[in-house]
Amino acid sequence: MKLRPAASAREAALQVIYRVTEEGAFASLALDEVLQASNLEGRDRTLATELAYSAIKAWQTLDWALGLFLKHPLAKLPPWMRCLLRLGGAQLMYLPRIPARAAIYETVELAKKYGHRGTVGLVNGVLRNLDRRKENLPYPEPGKDPAGYLSLRYYHPRWLVEKWLAQFGYEETEALCRADNEPAPMAIRTNTLKTTVAGLAARLQDEGATVRPARYAPEGLIVEGLGAVKASPSFREGLFYVQDEGSQLVGHALKPEPGSIVIDASAAPGGKTTHLAQLMVNRGTILACDVHPSRLELIKENCRRLGVTCVRAVLADARELGQRYPEVADYLLIDAPCSGLGVLRRRPDARWRKELAGTWEMARLQLEILLGARRALKPGGVLVYSTCSLAPEENQEVIRQFLDRAREFSLVSLEPWLPVLPADLEVPARQGWVQYLPQRHGTDGFFIARLKREENRGF
Repeated sequence: MKLRPAASAREAALQVIYRVTEEGAFASLALDEVLQASNLEGRDRTLATELAYSAIKAWQTLDWALGLFLKHPLAKLPPWMRCLLRLGGAQLMYLPRIPARAAIYETVELAKKYGHRGTVGLVNGVLRNLDRRKENLPYPEPGKDPAGYLSLRYYHPRWLVEKWLAQFGYEETEALCRADNEPAPMAIRTNTLKTTVAGLAARLQDEGATVRPARYAPEGLIVEGLGAVKASPSFREGLFYVQDEGSQLVGHALKPEPGSIVIDASAAPGGKTTHLAQLMVNRGTILACDVHPSRLELIKENCRRLGVTCVRAVLADARELGQRYPEVADYLLIDAPCSGLGVLRRRPDARWRKELAGTWEMARLQLEILLGARRALKPGGVLVYSTCSLAPEENQEVIRQFLDRAREFSLVSLEPWLPVLPADLEVPARQGWVQYLPQRHGTDGFFIARLKREENRGF
């Protein structure tokens, strides 16, 4: 559906909410589309993003809460009316800095534009009732229905909460749901091919940003107040790459020697690839593989900006790398496609797109990639497997199945390779794997395992 250019931040947010919740668009793409069609700038763009993402992230809880004040199911209302209520409800429930009076008034004004007289009255009445009762909504009792309570209170799909309750227990699951709802910090990786961590920090401070060192990643910085990243002179000069700490640690887990041959099996858009190039001081060869030609262009673009010269972008299916490059690589990185359950805080709509069966489907693909790519590694070579998932079936279970079928490989300690280890990860790191968690470590959720192929054992 073609939308008129948005005249205000709230209208832009409404259009994004409509595109995502009614038409199935991805939030980031819908936001870009709506903002590009508008004349909004600066603060209005920021507000539009905040409003839209707040409503999309809490979509199912908002629909439940709004339904409490309707005579008929929310699903029976016209789509634009549902979205108007979501927009207003998100401000009332989750954005306390916005006065309730303003939230209701502005939503009603939009209702005049997108509906009729009946729409206006209904939107006004429902939002006023929600505002009066928002502190006393009838959530399920945690003791009787913990999954129901956490699902609605922290707006996560019930199946996912049930899964986490079985995996982590109540307190840890509640903390994880809270962490998913907090804004993710902006972590960047210093490009040590062009500058130092201290040098980059000074440059960013000159650009008006607040900077502090990352906790675990030695080249990492946590940045606030930088504004539009692509407008930063430091970014344009290739002095840094935006990359979460958990993701940065994958490169350290592999830590290839300068002059070696590395295969990055699923490389796009090139964050880990370019980090490996840094660690190799641009000496050696990295075959950066992806199955989509358009994504290879992203790798090339990032290499150009960062001054990386040792990377060859290769169109290849990761499952066929062993046949294509038999015993070529000293190091093999398999940053596998996954469910993305560890990065829900970065994608407001992602939680509503996941299904329980999806983790098992991904696990099958991940095992296929490991088995198909392993033959590309030389005897004595190192393989690192990583995902941004929290699901054991995509992580520990995939590694267990791989080791059952690839007896020439074994897990080896990660302890020497990860610069700073949280205390709770010291034991698993010695066993060859770690699982970073948003609620414990402040990073995205990342699983990393380091394996070695035996010197004198064939396939």
